[in-house]
Amino acid sequence: MKTVERTTHTIDASGKAPGRLAAEISILLQGKNRTDYVPNWDKGEIVNVEHAKMMKITGNKMTDKIYYRHSGHPGGLKQQKLMDVFAADPGEVLRRAVLRMLPKNRLRTERMKRLTIK
Repeated sequence: MKTVERTTHTIDASGKAPGRLAAEISILLQGKNRTDYVPNWDKGEIVNVEHAKMMKITGNKMTDKIYYRHSGHPGGLKQQKLMDVFAADPGEVLRRAVLRMLPKNRLRTERMKRLTIK
């Protein structure tokens, strides 16, 4: 099997919205920018994101947007506001956005390993 030549992309997140950044990053991680793109092969690029703490959150999302997760047990619904997640780790907001934009298949974890957020 041939090895895939991956290029490294460095993206500056300062002043950009997380959703717009996540869309751009997910395309690069999937390799959709390449001419030899195949959906079932992982030919994506390496993405480094800098200045995640300087992302621009527009509107009332900081106080209104809520992330939900469920433990699977009765009454196990947990929620967290965007403001709390951003205060703890601004890169986590972008990481969650990218994770949810990638296809839900076996390649998703390998693609996420090539994303570094500083």
